[in-house]
Amino acid sequence: MTPKQIIDTGPMHWRQWLAVAITIGLNALDGFDILSSAFAGPGIKQEWGLAPDGLGAVLAMELVGMGVGSLILGGAADKFGRRPTILACLALMASGMFLASAATSPQSLSLWRFLTGIGIGGMLSAINAVANEFSSNKGRSIAMALMVIGYPLGGFLGGLTVKYLLPANDWRAIFHFGAWATTICIPLVLLFVPETPSFLNQRRPKGALARINKTLSGFGLATLAALPDLAPAQAKASVADIFRPAYRRTTFLLAFGYAFHAMTFYFILKMAPSIISDPQFAGQSFTKAQGAGVLAYANLGGALGGAVFGWFMHHFGIKRSTLVALAFSTVFVIGFGFGHSTLLGWTLAVVSVGLFTNSAIVGFYSAWAIAYPTHIRATGTGFALSIGRMGAALSPVIAGILFSQKLGLMTVSIVMSLGSLVAFLLLLGMDLKDAEAA
Repeated sequence: MTPKQIIDTGPMHWRQWLAVAITIGLNALDGFDILSSAFAGPGIKQEWGLAPDGLGAVLAMELVGMGVGSLILGGAADKFGRRPTILACLALMASGMFLASAATSPQSLSLWRFLTGIGIGGMLSAINAVANEFSSNKGRSIAMALMVIGYPLGGFLGGLTVKYLLPANDWRAIFHFGAWATTICIPLVLLFVPETPSFLNQRRPKGALARINKTLSGFGLATLAALPDLAPAQAKASVADIFRPAYRRTTFLLAFGYAFHAMTFYFILKMAPSIISDPQFAGQSFTKAQGAGVLAYANLGGALGGAVFGWFMHHFGIKRSTLVALAFSTVFVIGFGFGHSTLLGWTLAVVSVGLFTNSAIVGFYSAWAIAYPTHIRATGTGFALSIGRMGAALSPVIAGILFSQKLGLMTVSIVMSLGSLVAFLLLLGMDLKDAEAA
């Protein structure tokens, strides 16, 4: 048997769940880190007198960095290992957050947010592979759904933290808090997240058998007397396989579907605090802290939606469930455009949006996990994320330009909702059963 077969058919040991729990925490950390500039957005705008399009450009920089990191470091996770890639990404993220807390201009802040984004992009590719490869067949759907909802959970808890940080501090405190939270995660990975047996079996570094058996034994599973022979296709495997005929269509449909949905997803996550604290949209003046608090509940809605969505995927399939989520995402983002005069109204609106936009994100992550074999799993995920970050990076820029043209909130919301609609149409043309079989 291969290490993958042993893990697939065995029970989920508490050490496996612990490793999955750490990926949830790392994704939560990503959720806070990437939303930190959105939480800080009103303060950044006020301190440097930025117009909506200028603020949108600053908010987009970590998303651009995420695209670069997903592309470059996603491949690194398949070449050098999931664990070292995660540790390198944590170091990049912590450095970027510390430097952002000391930024003295929009240009320097943009540079440090770009650096942070590189780390976040590589992290997402690696932890997606870890959660998949440490899970059994029975536990994988739940593990993947839980890993993905770490992102909005981090945004929710981060938003609540920011709500209490902002009244007594300026926006720099947000980045400083995120930097220390990131640093704390490094020893947790060192202690509790070994390299995955599937990766070690595929790449076969020195001492691979001993490392595989140590991990399998720690999980309470059977060990190997010798490494199994690799199939000819596995021996000749290359990270470029994501563009070969067997995977090319899957790669592009998932990548561009995710990119278009990300354009809609990040419209709310990046612009909601600034919209809610702007009297021309909200009808009255809400504080920056109140805007951050409302965004926190958008992430709570996302976490709840993602948790429930795992059940729907298990019973109705990834494709069908994701299509439903994309359809409702389009509708509720348009609904956001009606605006509200009370915090309760804004809160209910963003919770509804987060519920369905993040459910669709869970669907895409789950599709990436089943679409690719071990040797290109992080690379395929990284490529899709890198293309997706293009849509994410364009989101606040496009919204900022539209607002600068004096278009109303409803008009901008309708335009920004089209990303989920296009993703719906792309996913409609994909056969995920073929992806699973591959």
